[in-house]
Amino acid sequence: MNALTPTAAPLALAGLKVLDLTRLLPGAFCSLMLADLGADVLKIEQPEGGDYNRTFPPLNRAESGSFLLLNRNKKSLTLNLKAEEGRAILLKLVEEADVLLEGFRPGVMDRLGLGYENLSALNPRLVYCAISGYGQDGPSRLKPGHDLNYLAEAGALQLFGKAGEGPIVPGLSIADVGGGSLMASTGILAALLSRATTGRGQFVDVSMHDGAISWLALHGADHLFAGIEPKGGERPFIGQAPCYNVYACADGKYVALGLIEPHFWHRFCDAVGLPDLKDEQWPQDEREVAQKQILADLFAQKPRDAWVAELEPADIPFGPVLSMEEAFADPHAQHRQMLLSMEHAVEGTIPQIGFPVKYSGTPCTLRSPPPLLGEHTGAVLAGLGYGEDDIAALKAGKVI
Repeated sequence: MNALTPTAAPLALAGLKVLDLTRLLPGAFCSLMLADLGADVLKIEQPEGGDYNRTFPPLNRAESGSFLLLNRNKKSLTLNLKAEEGRAILLKLVEEADVLLEGFRPGVMDRLGLGYENLSALNPRLVYCAISGYGQDGPSRLKPGHDLNYLAEAGALQLFGKAGEGPIVPGLSIADVGGGSLMASTGILAALLSRATTGRGQFVDVSMHDGAISWLALHGADHLFAGIEPKGGERPFIGQAPCYNVYACADGKYVALGLIEPHFWHRFCDAVGLPDLKDEQWPQDEREVAQKQILADLFAQKPRDAWVAELEPADIPFGPVLSMEEAFADPHAQHRQMLLSMEHAVEGTIPQIGFPVKYSGTPCTLRSPPPLLGEHTGAVLAGLGYGEDDIAALKAGKVI
């Protein structure tokens, strides 16, 4: 693991104040990106237990590993928003905030008196982003759900799996992160850019279900333009095509073959001694089954790494299916600093997944470790003018 060297360069979002009321993955990943870019992110957590993700396995020492990977560069304030005093504290924070991020079901913040209309009246420059399963309006707006549900109802889950076997559970939280976190961060940044011109913030409504549907731009074309219902293993880029597939090797490991362009397919056929296949890159029906078997038999002859070494000179889209251990240790990932480390007062030296975007002028930095629950409560309240006795009373009243 590399410890990223701190720099004196300015951060892209330095000075931006973000209040993060979310729990679990979608909001945490969104505010992580904002924090890494330099925003001052304050996690507002319930006094008892805090973010649910703090206790998800695996635990490091006291904290969840996933919490530790999602919450660097943030501060933590405990606050009971059901208490009048808690809501009063949040309103004081909103007065100076640039962004508020929440992940409750539609209507929850309104019932607390903390909805967009009230908060924007207090601070017209506030960008208020709500991440929810199905958005703020529509027949399903109040329906509970998680990543798997959003993918299923977006028509995306059926794209995963083998022909004739039905859908499987994807290994990544695609709707949560791709449809939620990334859409929210884009929406927030665009709203801030608009605010620079208009002087006003706005409400950003992010639906993870909407986001999952938007990811259908490639495979949705099958249905929208050709009337075909794409399913896993039954269309070219989701497991059907021999030239775009995964194959087992002699050692039980796998390789990924991604030959879309004809010139790459031709190079591959020459490299493995199958020149007769060069003119049949996209076989159909029986020929597709036969060609897939030819390639399966071919790759089964040698170990994975032998194939990687043999085909490297061909300069084609081909490579090993790596374990996480191998992926984090990969020389390229190491060079790109995608595995870092930092010190934590309780957890010791902890790994951190690196920054996916590199900036020439405002590089992301590791500034502070994931916060302990309520670690910054006293400092935040003192900054709002609360004295020691006031803070003690709030704690005794279970407001913080």
